[in-house]
Amino acid sequence: MSANELSRAASPYLLQHAHNPVHWRMWTKAALQEAQDQNKPILLSVGYAACHWCHVMAHESFEDADTAAVMNELFVNIKVDREERPDIDHIYMSSLQAFGERGGWPLTMFLTPNAEPFWGGTYFPKVEQYGRPAFVTVLKTVAQAFHAEPDRIAKNTKIVREGLTKAAPPGDGGALTLEQLNNLAPQVVNFIDQVDGGLRGAPKFPNTPIFELLWRAGARLGKIPYRDLVRLTLTHMSEGGIYDHLGGGYARYSTDERWLAPHFEKMLYDNAQILELLALCYDEFHDDLFLMRARETVGWLTREMTNFEGAFCASLDADSEGVEGKFYVWTWEELVARLGQEDASFFGKFYNASRIGNWAEHPHGEMVTILNRLESKRPTAEEEARLAPIRQRLFEAREKRIRPGLDDKIMADWNGLMIAALVNAATLLNEPEWIALAARAYQFIVETMQFVDAEGKTRLAHSWRAGVLVKPGLALDHAAMIRAALALHEARNLPVFASIPARDYLGDAIGWAEALEAYHVDAESGLLCMAAADATDVILRLSPTSDDAIPNAHPVYLSALVRLAGLSGDARWLKRVDALFQAVAPSVRTSFVGHAGILNALDLRLRAKEIVTAGPKRLGLYEAALGAPFIDRIVMDIDRPDQIAEGHPAKAQAQMAAEAAAFVCSGGACSLPVRSKEMLLDSLK
Repeated sequence: MSANELSRAASPYLLQHAHNPVHWRMWTKAALQEAQDQNKPILLSVGYAACHWCHVMAHESFEDADTAAVMNELFVNIKVDREERPDIDHIYMSSLQAFGERGGWPLTMFLTPNAEPFWGGTYFPKVEQYGRPAFVTVLKTVAQAFHAEPDRIAKNTKIVREGLTKAAPPGDGGALTLEQLNNLAPQVVNFIDQVDGGLRGAPKFPNTPIFELLWRAGARLGKIPYRDLVRLTLTHMSEGGIYDHLGGGYARYSTDERWLAPHFEKMLYDNAQILELLALCYDEFHDDLFLMRARETVGWLTREMTNFEGAFCASLDADSEGVEGKFYVWTWEELVARLGQEDASFFGKFYNASRIGNWAEHPHGEMVTILNRLESKRPTAEEEARLAPIRQRLFEAREKRIRPGLDDKIMADWNGLMIAALVNAATLLNEPEWIALAARAYQFIVETMQFVDAEGKTRLAHSWRAGVLVKPGLALDHAAMIRAALALHEARNLPVFASIPARDYLGDAIGWAEALEAYHVDAESGLLCMAAADATDVILRLSPTSDDAIPNAHPVYLSALVRLAGLSGDARWLKRVDALFQAVAPSVRTSFVGHAGILNALDLRLRAKEIVTAGPKRLGLYEAALGAPFIDRIVMDIDRPDQIAEGHPAKAQAQMAAEAAAFVCSGGACSLPVRSKEMLLDSLK
């Protein structure tokens, strides 16, 4: 084989490289065998479709015939989409960090023909700059070392393997407790930027697990300062340049500490997590900014990120026409041409737009404007009425520009996160049509991305595009879709479901939990392995526990299991929750802040209120229960009392309900029947 084989790929990222002169391979057994047959090292390049520096390295090196010739002569070159294969990405990103290097994308790793990493880096420039050697120099040096210094290579691979397979910390510190959470919360406050919100310094990421941790601390320790800091952060994010003020949706992160200049790609998973925070903040503070941003973000999701069948696409690129942010930024002349001088000046007063511009990072040094409201007062109702049609005119003008690329892969884990977020936000903000959007995406996943394996278990694939499934799915695919199924199950008796095909969401969740238990639990540590037991093309099955930009499988599964235990009434799931908390505890103790997600799941386990609604006239109580903040309530609506097992507490509650009643259960005890919405809301406080 010699030619580039990426034209046969389904991944948009791989297809971006299909015409490179590099003889790219996909990650297959055949590619690994080719390296072994030729005794060539492997050059593994990992990136994703919306990655700016991946594009830079591609333009500089992978599209260059001379560089490609060196790569083809010295290496078997393999391209991997990190979103399509996060298990492979995690192995080799962890390997790079084991060498003491900072991670990032593009990830450039050098492997033995047996796929063992022996050196690597991230972006390498075509010519020596930024203190980094030229890429061709790196290629020649690495290839020579591979052939001439086998002992050194073997030593490197051994160091990495030992680093990645080192034993988990000893588990003798006892159970995780609420006291630990309460002691941690004031420490986390010290890490927060008290002026602009977010964690101190730059770049600034949304860090939603940290802010959920503060939000939950507000319930236990008093709202000040915890919830106020979440509000501060979300306000600055929602007024900053990280938010798209014309089209909705949040970019991946801000390059500065003020949330002004984003890295312009938009990711599905970020917006799912931010949507839930927006709903919580609006419910708490009744600030219309949060409601508006939630509605605009769902508007962006439906307009730009939803495929024909209703599933949600992965990401939008940072670049268009080869320039980062070009689609989103404006010159003053463009604004005046579209709006006229008077409207441009009025608009500029609110959106930091002027002749000077506010962002200089442009290829030709031209000053441009990133729209933001960080320095202006909130518009009055009268001013907003004038601004809205101006924004619409600019949006329509922007729609005529060359758009950033859409990565239209459908991923089970990211869809699961967004499905649950839509349901959770909908119940809190009274937006029932969002539940219909969620149910439609869910239907696509179960119809298109489920498969029955050789053992007869129903499992999920990880991603789908153009009819190609990447399977088996990973731990997070199952965990996120369990959470999505349970959110829909809780809401299944709302009137909006009259137009949604009936489905046994609880049954789906139980099936996926059983598959997760069968294929992803490491027998020795008790932790969840990212890759399935029958994934045959990974050299290691790693079990990360700490938070990352994309949620870790452990906290998502733990919180889902708590809900599954409550909604199913099956004690085995609660036992499983506690066993998994015991397994993760030693890792959590090495870095409490780095495991905020798991600590949030612990708060749910220890403090969740189960609300049972029963009786033929219970709809008002049921809607009120679902309208309570989703973050710490589980709603069990008894629509089929005859199917409840004898001895289950809900059996007695259903019999006590008469026409309608709700019961609030917490800490192993349940309230007397509550007959009105007002009494229910009071009891939840």
